[in-house]
Amino acid sequence: MVAKRNSQAWAEAKKRCKLNETDLQMAKELGMTAKSLIKNIPMPNQLWKAPVKVWIRDLYEEKFNRVITFKPALSEELKIKPKKQEKLIVSDHWVDEEDLPF
Repeated sequence: MVAKRNSQAWAEAKKRCKLNETDLQMAKELGMTAKSLIKNIPMPNQLWKAPVKVWIRDLYEEKFNRVITFKPALSEELKIKPKKQEKLIVSDHWVDEEDLPF
């Protein structure tokens, strides 16, 4: 039951903080909780405060001297080979500019 609640909390933090799986992994390695991430979302009047995504990456880089890079998997659309392009229809007769109505 606790694991389910914990996974729901992380899913909510991912959604509200606009994080990806790599950012969540870095936050967990830093020992953060989902609640702490949500609490650190900057308010509109807190212009000095970095977004949670940037904040996590800065802390992770400071502690481990590296950043985990995110390599998104190719979607199904990109894996499918592009369709053949249709051939252009070429007209045999020539249109004279003087014959045009405008």
